[in-house]
Amino acid sequence: MKEAPGEPNPRIATGPSPSRPGFTCLLVDDDLDYAALLARLVRDGGGTPHHTTSLAAARQELDRRTYDVVILDNRLPDGTGYEFFPHVALRCPTAPILMITGAPELSQAIELTRNGLFDYMTKPLDADAFTACLERVKRRLARGPQLAQGHEMIGSSAAIGSVVQSLQQAARHPTTTVLLLGETGTGKDLAARLLHQWTYEGRARMPEYVAVNCGSVPAEMFEAELFGSEKGAFTGSDRRRAGLVEAADGGTLFLDEVAEIPLPLQVKLLRFLESREYRLLGNTQTREFSGRVIAATNRDLATEVREGRFREDLHFRLDVFSVELPPLRKRIEDLEPLATHLLTTLAEKYERRVPLLRDQDLRQLATYHFPGNVRELRNLMERSLLKTPEEAPLLNLDLGWLNSRQAAASRGAEPLPAPSPAAPPRTGLSPLEAQEYEMIRKALQEEGGGIRRAAGRLGLTHQALLRRLQKWPELRQG
Repeated sequence: MKEAPGEPNPRIATGPSPSRPGFTCLLVDDDLDYAALLARLVRDGGGTPHHTTSLAAARQELDRRTYDVVILDNRLPDGTGYEFFPHVALRCPTAPILMITGAPELSQAIELTRNGLFDYMTKPLDADAFTACLERVKRRLARGPQLAQGHEMIGSSAAIGSVVQSLQQAARHPTTTVLLLGETGTGKDLAARLLHQWTYEGRARMPEYVAVNCGSVPAEMFEAELFGSEKGAFTGSDRRRAGLVEAADGGTLFLDEVAEIPLPLQVKLLRFLESREYRLLGNTQTREFSGRVIAATNRDLATEVREGRFREDLHFRLDVFSVELPPLRKRIEDLEPLATHLLTTLAEKYERRVPLLRDQDLRQLATYHFPGNVRELRNLMERSLLKTPEEAPLLNLDLGWLNSRQAAASRGAEPLPAPSPAAPPRTGLSPLEAQEYEMIRKALQEEGGGIRRAAGRLGLTHQALLRRLQKWPELRQG
């Protein structure tokens, strides 16, 4: 039985648990039977569920308040949970997010786990498995906000020590703009989260940390997303909507992939950085921003300026306090403690014992170039852990995958980004689809994973390329 999209189910109790207030949970699912079961299990676990049946209703609810936990169905009347996930992560940055998905959509759910999804479950739902997952969620909540979860800035090398020292120095100046530089996978997002945490540690309440990937925001929505909009400011704007700047006021606004902002829109960001003031679309009132702006890019901004893709004045305004994160190959002495830490974290995620790394495997890892840096190492550890029997004392390192990457590098070819551990290889494409798939792969590789630039290279709109990446998520470069 389905109900009108957006309306909560009157048969699903959404009041507080009779035993204790516990945690708040936003439940987004248009299947009333599943929603009723999930709401009951959440209440049994001590939570307070609030149910909506559409993304539009969920968006309105998240604009009003945040939740401790979010449970998101992937198939909804007005879109997919996969597409809505970034908005949920933006509005509830410390909330564990669970996704309910069907088997054909598993590749999307697996990809989202790389970007912060706590866990996913498949239909038909197993109540015992969901209850066990909910217990892990409650343990996460009991530990408090995990802004710097998976602290991969680990090691004793001089290179990483310099980064930590710079971040700690920047933390003493809460309104200074910071620019994070480094290759893909070096940990720029982690550095931004750590800087936020170190800046405000000791406060009774941690201010908001709001992150946005500039390459994923459509150009026509960039100003509204950044600064917010009043009701009626543009077609379809049926209510006032707070922007990212307002949400981050008093805390941190993290602009990832800042070089992906289209040139005509960069002046909007420049004016905001110069004045620390902004206006909602459709409003003439000026507002002040009192927090910190952190920007990050894997591109050489000086080169981008010379080639006319980035404003020189914006470059100067961003480059007030810059921190360059070293590639893993330049801090190879950190490889063993880093790999051990990643294995421990992943074993905790999968609730299993931690297997040990063999000495010969560590020696082979030390000879690898790691073009994907720490992210690639984490991927290798996760792939290997999932292929290692739970009772095994030693890790079965996925040498086949590693050797194929090394062989590709020795031929002078840039290896493909590693697919998700459980994602099957792409098969069954028609000749035309295979040609399109390869063209997109090459464009993303040549543009360093920049979606907007790759779209321009391919002659596609930004949204058209995003739709293809939803179909082929393994092509994304983090």
